Amino acid sequence: MASAATPYLRLLTTTQFAFNTGFFAVLPYLAAHLGSGLSMAGWLVGLVLGLRTFSQQGLFVVGGALTDRYGPRPVVLAGCALRIAGFGWLAYAGSPATVIAAVLLIGFAAALFSPAVESETAREAVRHEQATGTPRAQVLALFSAAGQAGAFLGPLLGSLLLLLGGGFRAACLAGALVFVAVLVGHARLMPGRKDARDDAVPRNGERDDAITRNGERDDAIIRNGVRDGAVTRTAQRATTSSAASSWRAVFTNRPFLVLCLAYSTYLVAYNQLYLSLPAEVERATGSQAALGWLFALSSLLVVTLQLPLTRRSAHRLTPRTALVTGLTVVAAGFAAVPLTPGGPGGLLPGAVLVVLLTLGQMLLVPAARGIVPDLVDDRRLGLATGALSSVSGLAVLGGSAATGAFLGAPALVLWTALAAVPLAGAALAFTLPAGHGEKYGRRGKEQRAREVGG
Repeated sequence: MASAATPYLRLLTTTQFAFNTGFFAVLPYLAAHLGSGLSMAGWLVGLVLGLRTFSQQGLFVVGGALTDRYGPRPVVLAGCALRIAGFGWLAYAGSPATVIAAVLLIGFAAALFSPAVESETAREAVRHEQATGTPRAQVLALFSAAGQAGAFLGPLLGSLLLLLGGGFRAACLAGALVFVAVLVGHARLMPGRKDARDDAVPRNGERDDAITRNGERDDAIIRNGVRDGAVTRTAQRATTSSAASSWRAVFTNRPFLVLCLAYSTYLVAYNQLYLSLPAEVERATGSQAALGWLFALSSLLVVTLQLPLTRRSAHRLTPRTALVTGLTVVAAGFAAVPLTPGGPGGLLPGAVLVVLLTLGQMLLVPAARGIVPDLVDDRRLGLATGALSSVSGLAVLGGSAATGAFLGAPALVLWTALAAVPLAGAALAFTLPAGHGEKYGRRGKEQRAREVGG
């Protein structure tokens, strides 16, 4: 399938692999560096890690909006430059203030380039589907598998550098070098502002947004030879109005908000790999030493099974059905923990959770990303992609606090409550449109805009 994809899709997929390789060469070792290397208190380590997550997930919507405004190329390049600076700064940061600043810079860099790459991948997957008939979920599955391969390789690169005596600083500098390569590659290979927005035909004969769809209004005015200050102010107001209109259109789109809430339940569940699973492993074995093997199992499952699973499901399931099924499988993983016998080393319940959570993830993530282009206008795809992650990030922030309060509860209560979260998401997802079938296909957006926009 990779050989059949367009060169641009291959570039975007390789980008995701490189992003995660560089990032995960550093992230798994950050907490130990802060605690042991810099002697930070536990609460401060937790604060730093929380700030990193918030500066990334919480600001995805900003990166998405900038992508819609300026196109993906400058946003990706700016994100890579900030990530290089952040890793270089973190390598030499020695005080809490400098560490926090570097971590915020690293997180914000991802908030720039990830929505740009993800929205472009979704847009190109739809075009590839229309041109070849290949279900978009297969393209998005390849994108996910490439990211997981990077997440699998990155920690190995970091471990190798640590074993060779380079320490955390060497891991940071290696991560920075990966992003230097990505920056150079994209400066040469990533096309400039493309795309469908430049040749879009106004829907329903309406032309009030025509100038915005064809680029910034002041550029159009310059082409007509009109440059007085009053017109410039009018152009600025038109740009501001267009941006506000985009935000309103996305955040008042009820089906899209339903998708955000359903997807949020998955991310709240997935976050339990870092919260409830470590507690379960420690309860079962007396330590968290085996946790790394369970994480490796998750990455290995995605790398080896994502493409074959999606290839089969994409031809048999609508995106909505895949999303509902994936969330239900995730819920089953949590429900199985108190019912599964301890097994060898007491790790069997945790392993069952990891396997079912990963299988559910492989079904639902490509489906959810494939639904977004059907629910929002193409010109707002970057904003919507960022909003999907930002809303989910806020849900994880609240969900993690609630889960922490449950960790001391009896196992049956804890795992039943956790299973109820993705199960509620599956119920929400069931109310979404069926997908890009006969109603939401190549020409479905005009009808969709009339249904949603009312």
